Amino acid sequence: MNNWIKRGFGLYLENRQGLRPRTLEEYLREFDRVQDFAQARGSDWTQWDRNQVMEYLTERTGQLSPRSVVKLLSILRNLFSYLIMEKVRPDDPMELIEGPKIRPRIPEVFDPIDVDRFLELFPLDQPLHVRDRALFELIYSCGLRVSEASDLRLEEVDLENALIRVRGKGGKERLVPLTDEAQKFLRLYLAEARPKLARVGSREVFVNVRGEGLGRKGIWKNFKFALQKLGLSGKVHTLRHSFATHLLTGGADLRSVQELLGHSSIATTQIYTHVRQDDLARAHRRYHPGNTATTAEGAKHEKA
Repeated sequence: MNNWIKRGFGLYLENRQGLRPRTLEEYLREFDRVQDFAQARGSDWTQWDRNQVMEYLTERTGQLSPRSVVKLLSILRNLFSYLIMEKVRPDDPMELIEGPKIRPRIPEVFDPIDVDRFLELFPLDQPLHVRDRALFELIYSCGLRVSEASDLRLEEVDLENALIRVRGKGGKERLVPLTDEAQKFLRLYLAEARPKLARVGSREVFVNVRGEGLGRKGIWKNFKFALQKLGLSGKVHTLRHSFATHLLTGGADLRSVQELLGHSSIATTQIYTHVRQDDLARAHRRYHPGNTATTAEGAKHEKA
């Protein structure tokens, strides 16, 4: 029975929940761990009660970080919800199990000046350089995830109306406007550079040296190489964090940023308000006359 449950659970996660392949693999690996744990103890995990689930969690969470525990609980909740949906069991043993409280992690962001320095690293002398300038302009100005940029297809780009249609997590689509800079470099790339790179019939916007779709690893490799030239550290996702933070700093409202990022919950977007508050706290320490720290001491704090 467990084999058909695993197949059905995988299809449920892929088609109903819209999980990407890497996340799907992670969920199914946990499925196997649950099954192995139950077999070693001669129990039927599909009928576990709360105490048996807690026994499994105790075994699994000993060396996991709080965030990994939260992810594990999410996997188990999805698993038992699937069993209920398939009428394998009538109740949910996860109902009264709470996860650890996690303080929101303040995302790393680039200073706007550093973003400009980074983008200007790409000369327009070769098709691959034009591609990378257009790619990273798009990721920053539209707040894209790496996978969203990699998956972007030609039919999802509307240069006349300065819009792109983005397929995000769970297969959710959203329309994101292009900035003038992103539109300019995307036009240049599509008109002059991409035709020299792409294979006939390829539909991905960004392609590699073989003319195939540019994958996540390729994007990350090119990003890291360029960033090292500036002596900066960060991830491609830092451009997305910077996009959100710079919008809020410029006065954009939280709901608009939520829509642009494709967050299903505004609570996820609120993490960027913590970044702004951190900036405000540093400015307050440095400049407010009521603080005992000198301006020089404040400047030292700001660099920390």
